[in-house]
Amino acid sequence: MNNARTHETTEPIHSSVTLAPDAHILVVKLAGLGDLLLATPALRALRESYPRARIDLLVTPDSASLLKGWPVIDNIIVLDKYLFDYPQQIIKHPSNLKRLADIFKPLREGHYDAVLLFHHLTLRFGRLKHQALMRATGAKWRVGLDNGHGWFLNVRVKDDGFGAMHEAEYNMAVAAAVGATAHTPKLEIPLNEAEREAAHELVYGASVPEAAPHPIIAMHPGSGGYSTARRWAPERFAQLADTLYKETGGQLLLVGGPEEVELHQQIMNQLHSSAPVRSLAGKGNIKVATAVLELADLFIGNDAGLAHLATAVETPVVAIFGLTNYKAWGPYTGDRQDLATIVHLDLPCMPCFYRGHQLGTPEGCATHDCLTQLGVESVAAAARRMLRLHGKWHGATSTATE
Repeated sequence: MNNARTHETTEPIHSSVTLAPDAHILVVKLAGLGDLLLATPALRALRESYPRARIDLLVTPDSASLLKGWPVIDNIIVLDKYLFDYPQQIIKHPSNLKRLADIFKPLREGHYDAVLLFHHLTLRFGRLKHQALMRATGAKWRVGLDNGHGWFLNVRVKDDGFGAMHEAEYNMAVAAAVGATAHTPKLEIPLNEAEREAAHELVYGASVPEAAPHPIIAMHPGSGGYSTARRWAPERFAQLADTLYKETGGQLLLVGGPEEVELHQQIMNQLHSSAPVRSLAGKGNIKVATAVLELADLFIGNDAGLAHLATAVETPVVAIFGLTNYKAWGPYTGDRQDLATIVHLDLPCMPCFYRGHQLGTPEGCATHDCLTQLGVESVAAAARRMLRLHGKWHGATSTATE
């Protein structure tokens, strides 16, 4: 019998536990911005259920600033998990192990009663990393999703696979295993006045909001570097922008990171209408970008973190999904079903990314039929519906039809 099975048969396994009111809790969410946002309903549930607890969060460098200043979290600990994504990285750069060792000290000194893992146990090497981190805390309770590989957990939440529940709901299920209840589940991001003022300057400049062309439609044609296959074609975004401008006027804001400047330029070069358009690629930090989305009347974008940011500030969203499992990673609106529409095809091969208990294929197939066959009219119809539903449809104007 191997060590894993020996451990499994000697340590009691629980489906739920109750923590002390002043418990020390560590939540592990080593992921990007969008994924971290999907953890905020569960984090809020923990704080509301354990107001006296110390709640710390272990995150990656690229998402560490997202929840800074949020009173739900006491302390944010940063680990660059991308240095340890593959065994080859450790073989080629053994010095990276020192950085991993450095994180063990604060984890041990946190004196955690429970460590909650907000991840699926999908990849073998990932399971090894998660096990090492959880055991490094010395916490009595190791809580997480179990898909048959969670032998190192002693509080286990059944994992029925990607899309069986939304990722936000899986996170809340892990929190519920320690007695935390989400009363009003919604995505949250803290914004301060300075960030909102910076966004106001980017969107309106010296003008007053009432004088600016509306509706303001923010479009995100990118997807981040992990899976560029999630992108709908730039020419489709240009056609969509022309269609909506001719019908309702307004203005277009292209949003995204600094690496998407060229992508934005492609779209602007392909516009045939006189739609006012600006690229805000890389302008302001992620909080300012979120505050910009808060000022928009509608967000339209690919499966990426900005769609979740827009949802968090309750801007209506049209999300374009192809190969990714939209039931797992679509915009999470809680009880506000009017906030988001997901546009997707229903091909037999879909989804091929995050399917069942497997990661699948982040770059999809060779033809990407799930996106190439998705026409402009399907997205335009969803945009019209969302604008009308939220009272943002302005109708065609003489300048819009030029």
